[in-house]
Amino acid sequence: MLAAERRQYILECLQRDGRVLANELSTELSVSEDTIRRDLREMASEGLLQRVHGGALRKSPALVNYKTRLAQITDQKLTVAKKAASLIQDGMVVLMGGGTTNVQVASFLPPTLQATIVTHNPNAAIALADHPTVEVILLGGRLYKYAQVTVGAEPIDKIRQIRADLCLLGVCSLCPVSGISLQDFEESRIQLAMIERSAEVAALASSEKLGTAAPFIVGSLDLLNYIITDSTLSEETLAPYRKFNLEIL
Repeated sequence: MLAAERRQYILECLQRDGRVLANELSTELSVSEDTIRRDLREMASEGLLQRVHGGALRKSPALVNYKTRLAQITDQKLTVAKKAASLIQDGMVVLMGGGTTNVQVASFLPPTLQATIVTHNPNAAIALADHPTVEVILLGGRLYKYAQVTVGAEPIDKIRQIRADLCLLGVCSLCPVSGISLQDFEESRIQLAMIERSAEVAALASSEKLGTAAPFIVGSLDLLNYIITDSTLSEETLAPYRKFNLEIL
């Protein structure tokens, strides 16, 4: 089998199963594991997949810049945003992460809601600016332009001074194997700090982000209380996530 044929087969397996294992591919394709690992390495360098120990996972479609993601707002993402907004109740302190879906949450908050939202997402803060009774605290720091969030020691220090009722994470990838992961190391540390300072944590993840991986791991799925996703997923797809004792909304 030619290299191009092997790689096409690997992509078909990823599309079907969500993951591939190097030892299984070696047996199925009658080539050495070294050959498979070389294929996976080269495919990862081309942005076709995310390598993990022993194999590879689908690469998250969210691993593109903010402007591109903004042009990809779908009905599914709006559904996720609406459900996330319903979790915010009067009197809550909410830590809100990055992502375009979190920006959409603002449009679904009732005008009478009285809450405090702390975020490192400038676009979310701007979207909340017109809400009459929601206090908005924007965390400073270095602007990570690719994702349009602030990162660094300053926002982490501020987060550690907060006890939040709820955290809304905008995630790149969720996977039972690799957990919660993101494109940027510094942003992953922000998300971990938010999780540690929140009573409940919800990951906002439209269906295309499930079963994918990004380079920097925030933590295991057992850090979450909720996954908020759209209704297009089968129970078979969701079953591995339910094992983490979390609620899927």
